[in-house]
Amino acid sequence: MLIDTHVHLDAFPDSEIEAILGRGHDVGVGFVICAGTTVDSSIRCIELSRRFHPFFSGVGVHPMDISKPLTTKDYQTLTELASTEPKVIVMSEIGLDYMEGMPDRAWQFSAFREQISIARALKLPIVFHSREAHQDCLRVLKEEKGYEVGGIMHYFQGSLEEARQVIDLGFYISIARPIFRLPHLQEVVAKIPIENIVIETDSAPQPFKKNRDNWTEPRYLRPIMEKIAELKGMDTGMVEASLFQNTKKLLSGQWDIVTKFVSNS
Repeated sequence: MLIDTHVHLDAFPDSEIEAILGRGHDVGVGFVICAGTTVDSSIRCIELSRRFHPFFSGVGVHPMDISKPLTTKDYQTLTELASTEPKVIVMSEIGLDYMEGMPDRAWQFSAFREQISIARALKLPIVFHSREAHQDCLRVLKEEKGYEVGGIMHYFQGSLEEARQVIDLGFYISIARPIFRLPHLQEVVAKIPIENIVIETDSAPQPFKKNRDNWTEPRYLRPIMEKIAELKGMDTGMVEASLFQNTKKLLSGQWDIVTKFVSNS
Protein backbone atom coordinates (compact mmCIF):
# COMPACT_ATOMS: atom_id res chain seq x y z
CA MET A 1 0.00 0.00 0.00
CA LEU A 2 1.16 3.52 -0.84
CA ILE A 3 0.27 6.35 1.54
CA ASP A 4 0.09 9.99 0.46
CA THR A 5 1.20 11.85 3.57
CA HIS A 6 0.31 15.31 2.25
CA VAL A 7 -2.43 16.50 -0.08
CA HIS A 8 -4.68 19.53 -0.41
CA LEU A 9 -7.69 17.77 -1.90
CA ASP A 10 -9.97 20.10 0.08
CA ALA A 11 -9.20 22.69 -2.62
CA PHE A 12 -10.97 20.58 -5.26
CA PRO A 13 -14.74 20.71 -5.78
CA ASP A 14 -16.66 17.90 -4.12
CA SER A 15 -17.63 16.51 -7.51
CA GLU A 16 -13.99 15.60 -8.32
CA ILE A 17 -12.73 14.10 -5.09
CA GLU A 18 -14.20 10.60 -5.39
CA ALA A 19 -12.69 10.19 -8.87
CA ILE A 20 -9.29 11.48 -7.68
CA LEU A 21 -9.29 8.98 -4.82
CA GLY A 22 -10.39 6.25 -7.24
CA ARG A 23 -7.49 6.92 -9.60
CA GLY A 24 -5.14 6.73 -6.65
CA HIS A 25 -6.69 3.47 -5.48
CA ASP A 26 -6.15 1.99 -8.94
CA VAL A 27 -2.34 2.32 -8.52
CA GLY A 28 -2.26 1.16 -4.91
CA VAL A 29 -2.79 4.31 -2.86
CA GLY A 30 -4.36 3.13 0.38
CA PHE A 31 -5.18 6.50 1.89
CA VAL A 32 -4.33 10.19 1.87
CA ILE A 33 -3.78 12.77 4.60
CA CYS A 34 -5.24 16.17 3.75
CA ALA A 35 -3.45 19.15 5.27
CA GLY A 36 -5.35 22.07 6.69
CA THR A 37 -3.97 25.51 5.88
CA THR A 38 -6.48 27.66 7.78
CA VAL A 39 -9.09 26.96 10.43
CA ASP A 40 -11.75 26.82 7.71
CA SER A 41 -9.75 24.50 5.44
CA SER A 42 -8.99 22.27 8.43
CA ILE A 43 -12.72 21.98 9.02
CA ARG A 44 -13.28 21.11 5.35
CA CYS A 45 -10.56 18.43 5.49
CA ILE A 46 -12.38 16.89 8.44
CA GLU A 47 -15.72 17.03 6.66
CA LEU A 48 -14.22 15.21 3.68
CA SER A 49 -12.67 12.61 5.97
CA ARG A 50 -16.15 11.85 7.27
CA ARG A 51 -17.36 11.17 3.72
CA PHE A 52 -14.48 9.11 2.35
CA HIS A 53 -12.91 6.14 4.15
CA PRO A 54 -9.41 6.44 2.62
CA PHE A 55 -9.23 10.10 3.65
CA PHE A 56 -7.63 11.39 6.86
CA SER A 57 -6.88 14.93 7.87
CA GLY A 58 -4.53 17.29 9.57
CA VAL A 59 -5.38 20.59 11.21
CA GLY A 60 -3.22 23.68 11.18
CA VAL A 61 -2.61 27.16 9.86
CA HIS A 62 -0.04 27.51 7.09
CA PRO A 63 2.48 30.34 7.54
CA MET A 64 1.44 31.84 4.18
CA ASP A 65 -2.15 32.15 5.43
CA ILE A 66 -1.50 34.11 8.61
CA SER A 67 -3.19 37.36 7.59
CA LYS A 68 -3.19 38.58 11.21
CA PRO A 69 -1.92 37.19 14.51
CA LEU A 70 -3.74 34.00 15.46
CA THR A 71 -5.99 34.38 18.47
CA THR A 72 -6.66 32.28 21.55
CA LYS A 73 -9.94 31.30 19.90
CA ASP A 74 -8.09 30.07 16.80
CA TYR A 75 -5.86 27.84 18.90
CA GLN A 76 -8.82 26.61 20.93
CA THR A 77 -10.67 25.69 17.73
CA LEU A 78 -7.69 23.79 16.33
CA THR A 79 -7.29 21.96 19.64
CA GLU A 80 -10.96 21.03 19.75
CA LEU A 81 -10.95 19.79 16.16
CA ALA A 82 -7.83 17.72 16.69
CA SER A 83 -8.98 16.24 19.98
CA THR A 84 -12.58 15.39 19.07
CA GLU A 85 -12.36 14.27 15.43
CA PRO A 86 -10.96 10.72 15.24
CA LYS A 87 -9.62 11.01 11.70
CA VAL A 88 -7.36 13.96 12.53
CA ILE A 89 -4.03 12.14 12.70
CA VAL A 90 -1.41 14.91 12.22
CA MET A 91 -0.83 18.61 12.90
CA SER A 92 -0.53 19.92 9.35
CA GLU A 93 0.39 22.20 7.72
CA ILE A 94 2.44 24.45 9.98
CA GLY A 95 5.89 26.04 9.79
CA LEU A 96 7.77 29.08 8.52
CA ASP A 97 8.01 30.78 5.13
CA TYR A 98 10.59 33.51 4.45
CA MET A 99 9.84 34.08 0.78
CA GLU A 100 9.45 37.75 -0.08
CA GLY A 101 5.96 39.05 0.63
CA MET A 102 5.11 36.46 3.27
CA PRO A 103 3.34 37.39 6.55
CA ASP A 104 5.10 39.05 9.46
CA ARG A 105 7.73 36.67 10.83
CA ALA A 106 6.77 37.37 14.44
CA TRP A 107 3.24 36.17 13.65
CA GLN A 108 4.67 33.09 11.96
CA PHE A 109 6.94 32.23 14.89
CA SER A 110 4.14 32.58 17.41
CA ALA A 111 1.77 30.42 15.35
CA PHE A 112 4.43 27.77 14.78
CA ARG A 113 5.30 27.53 18.47
CA GLU A 114 1.69 27.41 19.62
CA GLN A 115 0.75 24.73 17.10
CA ILE A 116 3.74 22.61 18.07
CA SER A 117 2.46 22.88 21.63
CA ILE A 118 -0.97 21.62 20.56
CA ALA A 119 0.62 18.73 18.69
CA ARG A 120 2.65 17.74 21.74
CA ALA A 121 -0.36 17.97 24.04
CA LEU A 122 -2.39 15.73 21.75
CA LYS A 123 0.52 13.50 20.72
CA LEU A 124 0.08 14.23 17.02
CA PRO A 125 2.97 14.07 14.52
CA ILE A 126 3.94 17.47 13.08
CA VAL A 127 4.04 18.04 9.32
CA PHE A 128 5.99 21.23 8.76
CA HIS A 129 6.52 23.63 5.87
CA SER A 130 9.86 25.38 5.45
CA ARG A 131 10.77 27.76 2.66
CA GLU A 132 14.06 29.61 2.99
CA ALA A 133 13.72 29.00 6.75
CA HIS A 134 15.21 25.57 7.40
CA GLN A 135 17.52 26.46 10.27
CA ASP A 136 14.89 28.50 12.10
CA CYS A 137 12.30 25.73 11.64
CA LEU A 138 14.66 23.16 13.11
CA ARG A 139 15.63 25.49 15.95
CA VAL A 140 12.01 26.14 16.90
CA LEU A 141 11.14 22.44 16.70
CA LYS A 142 14.07 21.70 18.99
CA GLU A 143 13.23 24.49 21.45
CA GLU A 144 9.57 23.47 21.59
CA LYS A 145 10.44 19.76 21.86
CA GLY A 146 8.66 18.87 18.64
CA TYR A 147 10.88 15.79 18.48
CA GLU A 148 8.74 14.29 21.26
CA VAL A 149 6.02 13.61 18.68
CA GLY A 150 8.17 13.64 15.54
CA GLY A 151 6.74 14.17 12.10
CA ILE A 152 7.67 15.10 8.55
CA MET A 153 9.52 17.85 6.72
CA HIS A 154 7.02 18.23 3.91
CA TYR A 155 7.99 18.53 0.21
CA PHE A 156 11.70 18.30 0.97
CA GLN A 157 14.04 19.96 -1.54
CA GLY A 158 17.01 20.78 0.69
CA SER A 159 20.62 19.69 0.85
CA LEU A 160 22.10 16.46 2.17
CA GLU A 161 23.29 18.25 5.31
CA GLU A 162 19.81 19.66 5.91
CA ALA A 163 18.30 16.23 5.40
CA ARG A 164 20.64 14.81 8.02
CA GLN A 165 19.71 17.59 10.46
CA VAL A 166 16.02 16.82 9.98
CA ILE A 167 16.61 13.11 10.49
CA ASP A 168 18.77 13.71 13.56
CA LEU A 169 15.89 15.69 15.10
CA GLY A 170 13.64 12.65 14.69
CA PHE A 171 11.69 13.69 11.60
CA TYR A 172 11.11 12.01 8.25
CA ILE A 173 11.98 13.48 4.86
CA SER A 174 8.97 13.62 2.52
CA ILE A 175 9.72 13.22 -1.17
CA ALA A 176 7.40 14.45 -3.92
CA ARG A 177 7.55 15.15 -7.65
CA PRO A 178 10.59 17.48 -7.47
CA ILE A 179 12.62 14.25 -7.35
CA PHE A 180 12.17 14.04 -11.13
CA ARG A 181 13.73 17.43 -11.89
CA LEU A 182 16.26 18.25 -9.15
CA PRO A 183 19.63 16.47 -9.47
CA HIS A 184 20.73 17.50 -5.97
CA LEU A 185 17.56 16.00 -4.50
CA GLN A 186 18.18 12.77 -6.37
CA GLU A 187 21.61 12.66 -4.75
CA VAL A 188 20.10 13.25 -1.31
CA VAL A 189 17.59 10.43 -1.79
CA ALA A 190 20.33 8.10 -2.97
CA LYS A 191 22.38 8.76 0.16
CA ILE A 192 19.92 8.90 3.05
CA PRO A 193 18.53 5.64 4.48
CA ILE A 194 15.22 4.43 3.10
CA GLU A 195 14.09 4.18 6.74
CA ASN A 196 13.97 7.99 6.92
CA ILE A 197 11.78 8.63 3.87
CA VAL A 198 8.04 8.99 3.31
CA ILE A 199 6.27 10.20 0.17
CA GLU A 200 3.58 12.67 -0.83
CA THR A 201 2.15 14.49 -3.83
CA ASP A 202 1.03 17.83 -2.31
CA SER A 203 -1.91 17.49 -4.70
CA ALA A 204 -3.91 20.65 -5.31
CA PRO A 205 -5.71 22.17 -8.31
CA GLN A 206 -3.24 23.29 -11.01
CA PRO A 207 -5.22 25.39 -13.48
CA PHE A 208 -1.96 26.75 -14.91
CA LYS A 209 -1.54 23.32 -16.54
CA LYS A 210 -3.77 23.30 -19.62
CA ASN A 211 -4.09 19.52 -19.70
CA ARG A 212 -6.17 18.35 -16.72
CA ASP A 213 -4.55 14.91 -16.93
CA ASN A 214 -1.22 16.49 -15.93
CA TRP A 215 -2.49 17.89 -12.63
CA THR A 216 -0.70 16.30 -9.69
CA GLU A 217 -2.86 13.73 -7.91
CA PRO A 218 -2.22 10.91 -5.41
CA ARG A 219 -1.85 8.50 -8.36
CA TYR A 220 1.61 10.02 -8.91
CA LEU A 221 2.84 8.32 -5.73
CA ARG A 222 3.71 5.21 -7.71
CA PRO A 223 6.20 6.86 -10.11
CA ILE A 224 7.67 8.76 -7.13
CA MET A 225 8.18 5.47 -5.31
CA GLU A 226 9.65 3.87 -8.44
CA LYS A 227 12.10 6.75 -8.87
CA ILE A 228 13.27 6.32 -5.27
CA ALA A 229 13.82 2.62 -5.95
CA GLU A 230 15.83 3.45 -9.09
CA LEU A 231 18.02 5.97 -7.27
CA LYS A 232 18.71 3.60 -4.41
CA GLY A 233 19.16 0.52 -6.58
CA MET A 234 16.42 -1.30 -4.68
CA ASP A 235 13.54 -3.54 -5.67
CA THR A 236 10.32 -1.54 -5.95
CA GLY A 237 8.47 -3.99 -3.73
CA MET A 238 11.04 -3.53 -0.98
CA VAL A 239 10.84 0.25 -1.29
CA GLU A 240 7.05 0.23 -1.18
CA ALA A 241 7.11 -1.96 1.92
CA SER A 242 9.70 0.26 3.60
CA LEU A 243 7.76 3.45 2.90
CA PHE A 244 4.64 1.82 4.29
CA GLN A 245 6.41 0.77 7.48
CA ASN A 246 7.93 4.24 7.87
CA THR A 247 4.52 5.87 7.67
CA LYS A 248 3.03 3.29 10.01
CA LYS A 249 5.79 4.07 12.53
CA LEU A 250 5.20 7.79 12.10
CA LEU A 251 1.50 7.27 12.81
CA SER A 252 1.97 4.62 15.46
CA GLY A 253 -0.16 6.50 17.97
CA GLN A 254 -2.96 6.88 15.43
CA TRP A 255 -2.67 3.54 13.65
CA ASP A 256 -5.63 1.97 15.43
CA ILE A 257 -7.78 4.73 13.92
CA VAL A 258 -6.31 4.10 10.48
CA THR A 259 -7.09 0.39 10.63
CA LYS A 260 -10.76 1.10 11.38
CA PHE A 261 -11.17 2.78 8.02
CA VAL A 262 -8.57 1.26 5.69
CA SER A 263 -8.39 -2.41 4.73
CA ASN A 264 -5.08 -4.30 4.48
CA SER A 265 -3.40 -1.87 6.88
